[in-house]
Amino acid sequence: MPLKRIPVTLLATVGAVASLCVVGVSDADAAPGGVAGAVVTDGPARAWDVRAWITGTDATPVRSAGAVRTDRTGRFTLRPTSQPGADEAFYVTATPAGQSSSFTTLAAISPTVPSRLTVNELTTVATGYGMAQFVDATRIGGKAPGVRNAASMAGNLADPTSGRIGSTLASAPNGGQTSTQAAFISLSNALAACTTSPEGCSALRSATTTPLSGRPSNMVEAMANMAKSPEHNPAGLFGVTLRRPARAGGLPLPPAAWTLALRFDGGGGLLAGPGNFAIGDGGDIWVNANYQYNADPRTPVCDSKYLFRFGPNGKLVGGRPITGGGLSGAGYGITRDHSGDIWVSNYGFAAPEPGCPADRQPPHNSVSKFSAQGEVLSPAAGFTQGWISWPQGMTTDRTGSVWTTNCATDSLTVFPDGDPGRARNIKVGVKQPFHLIDNGRALFVSGLQSSSIAMLDRSGKPLRTPITGPHVDNPLGLATDARGNVWIANSGVITLPCPDRPTGTASVGSVSALDPTGRTLVGPLRGGGITIPWGITTDGDGNVWVGNFAGKRVSKFCGANAATCPPGKRTGDAISPEVTGYFFDGLARSTGIIVDPAGNVWTTDNWKEVPLQTNPGGLHIVALVGAAAPVPLR
Repeated sequence: MPLKRIPVTLLATVGAVASLCVVGVSDADAAPGGVAGAVVTDGPARAWDVRAWITGTDATPVRSAGAVRTDRTGRFTLRPTSQPGADEAFYVTATPAGQSSSFTTLAAISPTVPSRLTVNELTTVATGYGMAQFVDATRIGGKAPGVRNAASMAGNLADPTSGRIGSTLASAPNGGQTSTQAAFISLSNALAACTTSPEGCSALRSATTTPLSGRPSNMVEAMANMAKSPEHNPAGLFGVTLRRPARAGGLPLPPAAWTLALRFDGGGGLLAGPGNFAIGDGGDIWVNANYQYNADPRTPVCDSKYLFRFGPNGKLVGGRPITGGGLSGAGYGITRDHSGDIWVSNYGFAAPEPGCPADRQPPHNSVSKFSAQGEVLSPAAGFTQGWISWPQGMTTDRTGSVWTTNCATDSLTVFPDGDPGRARNIKVGVKQPFHLIDNGRALFVSGLQSSSIAMLDRSGKPLRTPITGPHVDNPLGLATDARGNVWIANSGVITLPCPDRPTGTASVGSVSALDPTGRTLVGPLRGGGITIPWGITTDGDGNVWVGNFAGKRVSKFCGANAATCPPGKRTGDAISPEVTGYFFDGLARSTGIIVDPAGNVWTTDNWKEVPLQTNPGGLHIVALVGAAAPVPLR
């Protein structure tokens, strides 16, 4: 019977975590000044050659940090000859003894040198996915701070000290609440097929040979191949996972794609309606939020007073959100300026009456500012200069000026050089301006209600009449690539109450692109699982990622440089699966999307799948681990 290719929605529940106990090293085994380790696989007992490495960065090469051969039980003591610097990480590879190179190569990675280390199939999957964008055979290196940040994300999947599933993956809001843990177990079983038999290695190697990355030289590279091309032959790799189901709790059916997605909520009880992202200094993930948190969706809520700063590994910095500075129900607007400061526009989201009471309705007329360390830099009511009114998207242009759209007044507010005292208000020529970007030569503004795109110089002067046509359809998010092309998320349906919501007809949504002069490049594109696209971004290769407001999926398209796409793909072709996209059952309705310097794709659970208007906000941000070409800090 042929394997069915369907979205993953069925989760293993019984014994999944209990079955993952592994033989490793204990605290008593720790070696003073060294690493007490064990290589533990599902294959036969054997000795292994273990080599330690320090990852390279753009400033330092990958370098050896020692080598040792294990005993027949896989145990070893290693005294590293080098330590990772602030932007580096420590990793080990384990190859069957006497084989200078072998496809059956395991790995584990840590941002620092641990006193205990376990290397097994779980840590190898984590290394392959977390470091996917930095793996070259068994060499791992890349630009700072991405490579070290990626190592910290890998630890969320598997703990390199114990060799068990990482606490982030094993617990809420992940664990049994989504399919990722089951997918991770299945991938470890695919590696177990290789560690137990040559035939399993051959099957694994064949299943993970992708058009984009070619034939993997070892198991680490095999997992990196799947992180970068999760849509490739999911049923084929699923078949390999069934050859040696060493760990219970894997997927019962093939996934739509082999993405590994993790949810983060800052510890729970605070994040509600995350709207959009900015990447801060060091690769931190800054997130604004629409609503107050309340676990009961029937409880009316008012505006969020919080700004969230997550570390590159998804942990909430300082253990609590940032408050003050006029924060008031932020929507899509957030930007990082040239000094590293973070700006947020305060749309004033709140549940409509009889939800949030009239005397608690928030203002809709300010932006807030915070330092890169989270210090409040705006007054208690925020900056209100420039006739701000129901603001949404923000950007910092190439000269350092900070812009926000005013949905209610069809205008823009600009703070030249980031100075609110010099604020100006500019009529933009589109209705319900939502987002804006600088493509290097002009500002582009999406007009949501008017289904048009304005093109302005940096003084605010129109450069042409607004762009319209079938390739512009209720546009929301905008993104630009290194060539200056402008990519458009056409919702086809969304309008906003700012304060009144216009009515109109709906279409299915699409993606389009303009060249740097505003002429149509491609589109409208409707493949790749597109369903009401909202957020849009480009990765380090210029390929295009879309957050969809319906369907629990992210979409990916080939960008302007088709050489970075799978062979045969051209600019505008869908890379994610045609019907499902990169489906994840832990997603709700997404808005913002961004790629970090470690190659993780972040998107928001902005609204619940079936939202009650009293309290509709989603409760998580989501990272697709290692899925995209990293975007370096600017």
